[in-house]
Amino acid sequence: MSVYSISSIEVKDWEAYKEYMKLVPDVIHKFGGKYLVRGGDIKSDTTSWKPKRVVILEFPTLEDLNNFRDSEEYKPVAAIRLKASTSEGFVVEGI
Repeated sequence: MSVYSISSIEVKDWEAYKEYMKLVPDVIHKFGGKYLVRGGDIKSDTTSWKPKRVVILEFPTLEDLNNFRDSEEYKPVAAIRLKASTSEGFVVEGI
């Protein structure tokens, strides 16, 4: 069953974050993941939630997502993200 990682990201250092954006796709793909949403204009709806940047990733399984997040390949890339931004997120299983 597919799983989706949904994140709201506030970028504090765009130069560093651009480096993260350049490096992370190959690592995501290596573990079977793909982008469904990567930034883009956020249109107001009936919510008071005001995310700055939204990223939605799809992975084939929760195990694939966890393997990505815990991988040696992602650790140095994640360090860039943690330095350059703050985020909130959750994972949801698809149908």
